[in-house]
Formats: sequence, C-alpha cells, structure tokens
Amino acid sequence: MQPEPGSSRRSFLKTRVGAAFAAGTPSVTQSQVTAAAATCNRPLPRITVHADGHLLCGDDGSPFFWLGDTAWQLIQETTRDECSYYLHTRARQGFTVIQTVVLAEFDGVKQTTTERLLPFADQDPSRPNDPFFDRVVEIVEEAGRLGLYVALLPTWGDKLTAPWGAGPRLFRTDNLDVAQGYARYLANKLKAHFNVLWILGGDRPPRTEAEDTKPAQDWTPIWRALADGLNEGLGSRPTIVYHPSGGSSSSRWLHNEPWLSVNGMQSGHGGGHDVPVWDMISHDYALSPPKPTVDLEPNYEDHPYNPWPQWDPAIGYFRDHDVRKQVYRSVFAGGCGVTYGHHAVWQFANRRHPVENHADRDWIDALYRPAARQMAFLRFLIESRPFFARIPDQSLIAGDPGRGGLHLQATRDRDGSYAFIYFPMMDLPVTIDLSRLRATHFRAWWYDPRTGVATPGSPPLTAERTEFRSPPYGPDWVLVIDDISRNYAPPGLTRLA
Repeated sequence: MQPEPGSSRRSFLKTRVGAAFAAGTPSVTQSQVTAAAATCNRPLPRITVHADGHLLCGDDGSPFFWLGDTAWQLIQETTRDECSYYLHTRARQGFTVIQTVVLAEFDGVKQTTTERLLPFADQDPSRPNDPFFDRVVEIVEEAGRLGLYVALLPTWGDKLTAPWGAGPRLFRTDNLDVAQGYARYLANKLKAHFNVLWILGGDRPPRTEAEDTKPAQDWTPIWRALADGLNEGLGSRPTIVYHPSGGSSSSRWLHNEPWLSVNGMQSGHGGGHDVPVWDMISHDYALSPPKPTVDLEPNYEDHPYNPWPQWDPAIGYFRDHDVRKQVYRSVFAGGCGVTYGHHAVWQFANRRHPVENHADRDWIDALYRPAARQMAFLRFLIESRPFFARIPDQSLIAGDPGRGGLHLQATRDRDGSYAFIYFPMMDLPVTIDLSRLRATHFRAWWYDPRTGVATPGSPPLTAERTEFRSPPYGPDWVLVIDDISRNYAPPGLTRLA
C-alpha cells in the first residue's frame, strides 16, 4: 500500500526544517537581510550581458553579480516545505542565483519527485506532464519573490550524451525536433518570469575527440536545438551559459556559438587543492569576441578531496578556506561572478536515500557551513566599488604572484581609483605597484573574507612601490587600496549605485 504523498517525510520536516524555521537560523546581518527584502518587493530585471562584454547587468542597466549555489536536485528531491526553507535561507545569505535541473541527474525521468510527479508520459519528451512543469514554475515564482534568479538546466547532460550517466538518452541527433520542442514548451511556461537564466551542458562536454577505440562524438547539434527552442518559447534571446565537465571551459568548443551568452567552466573537485582557475578565467577573458565567464562548479565545501577512482578518508575534505581561495581568485581574475557549492546541498542529502560520494552531513546542517555564510562578503566587496569598470590586473603585483596555494590575484577599476589583491595566506609579504593606479594619495584596508569587516591598514600612502604583509592570523585576506579623494565607504559596507 502506498503512503499518502509526503506523509513519510513529515517527521523529518518537523524535526529539521520546522525547528530551523522556529529557531530563527543565522543569516548574514540584519541590515543585509533588510536590503534583500527591499529587493524582493521590486520586479526583478531580465539579466543580459553588459556592453563591455565581460560582466552581467539587468536590462534596466543595474549591475548583477552572479553569486550562485548548486541545488542540482532541488526539483527532484525536496518537498514543498523543504524547497521553501532552502530558498529563504539562501536569499537571507545573499546569494543571487540558484542552479538547478529540470530533468535531474539521478533518474530524473523515471523516478517520481517527492510530490509523486514525473516529467513525461511514458518517458516521451513530446508528451510533457503539466503538473510536473507547473511545480517548476512555482519554484521559479517563489525564488523571484525572494529576489533570487534561477539558472535552470532543461536537462542534465546524461539525457543526451553517452559517456556516463543513467540517462535515458531522450535527445539525439536523429530527433532534434523533439529536443527543440521540449525546450520551446519549457521556455513558454516560464516566459513571464524574468528571473530565469538558462544553463545547457549538465556536466558533459558538447563533443569528444576520437580516442583509442572510441569514435569522436558531437552533440552540439542537440544543444543548438535546445537553445533554438528556448529562444522560440521565450520570444526573445535567452541568456545561456554552458556547464561542462570537470577541468574544462565551454570556450574550448563553443565560444563562437551565437546562442552562448556566457562561458561556463568547472574547475571541479578532482584536480587537488588550488587548481589554477585564475588561468582558466584569464584565458576566457582574453578571447574575442568578449563574453562573460564564470566558474559554475569550483571545489565544493565538504566535498571529499580527490575522490576518484577511490577516496582515501585520510586525505579529508575541501573546507571553507579551500572554497574562499578559489572563488576570490576566480572573480579577481575576471569572472562575472562565481558559484558556491556544498556537497550535501547539491544532492539534498538526508535519510530518505543513500548519500552520494561520502557526504559527511545532511543538507540542512550544510546550509550554515562557514563558506556558505561567507560567500556574501565577496559579493558585498565587489558591489562596494565601481562595478562595471572592474578589470583584472596582475601587474599590480610587483614580482612573482606565486603558485598554487600561495598565488595572489589582483583586480582594479579602469580609472585606477581602487584595487583588490587577494592574499591566500597570512603573514605573506608582497610589493604592490601603486603606479598602476591614478592617484597621489591612497588608503589601504585589510578586508576579512570570513567576517566582511575591513580594518584600516596603514597611514595614507604615496610611494609608487609599497610592501604589504598580510595580518598574522586568518589565514586569508583581501588588501583594498583606495584613492583617498574618492571618499569610498569601508569595503563591503555600502553598495554603490
């Protein structure tokens, strides 16, 4: 006998989600929560690529910083209450984008959602099940009320590519009209909601080269068909980013595809500590024509370190410092934002089903892990200085910027009125070339990426080359250098218009 829909999960909700709501779980700061609430009361603008080609903005000209969270299994694995709790929490924490999937990775075509819904009749994508997609619309609507954008994958990559995954392979080069029709249907249901961004790819390459006995394969025509369907369903050009497999960027294959708005990359979890994501971002930033670039999947917080092909528990997990090092250096290298992820959250790990790949806690506990709470401080820092003038500039660092865990990354604005330099370790001496800035007197701050608090670093500076040493605790810091004449507020404190 089948239980009443949702009945087997209510005790979990009462003990975890309900208790967390009642307790008034921590967020960022009260002033930031108030500001977020004000945003929710205004219609969200549609997001597009800024005229400079490297950043994102609203269609009203407002700056937009992509601060994403991977919630890949949100539609498939959460109850209504759980989904609402998740969205409220991430909104309070200052995230701007929720990345999730319609046809989920873990048997999202054959297995019902927690609401007992399937996406298609008889696994036929030309026969969509309206109640399933109505639920997708409800999630997008709730996110919008909270000031959140949803970066939506119409399908995980295994539903059309062969290398790995459960599938089934619904979309093929011999049924491109089916892929296009599905995307058209989905986009048409969501065309009234401006808080939707689109992701294609789903952890898969768009094509592979011939290797040993394996022939070359090219799924690009299917992705084009999906993009065409989105365009037709929306009646306007969608903003699309591509999510490739680990260690790669979409620019390798797709930079010149006209439907691709933003290059996506996955620096990933399998390359060890301090994967040089700054090099990946710099490569994409230099391409012509310019397109924004964003790391959609850096090392997740509490993800097992290098777990493939077999994980050794002795080498542990990526923790908050690992996350901060990657996201700050990614953005300072030229990213239009960055995505955070937690290994228990993306899969919504709980006792209803086995956890994937050694998750060490459930998703509700994971929502409040240190890096999750700290991500907003990166966004607030970027938004506290001129937004659209930001460029990467390693020449601010006189000498070798270091490698791996000691690599420093610098950014400034075109006018030379401010600079940010990320120091990955404490007590690290570096000479900064202030001649790259266009001022005669400077103010320095040390910005703490764990708390979002800035401390004045020194008396006013005038020398062209000045040595700075990061504070002797931390471990990591951001050096902020301002033109005194601009009278900027302390870093991270006030959002500039």
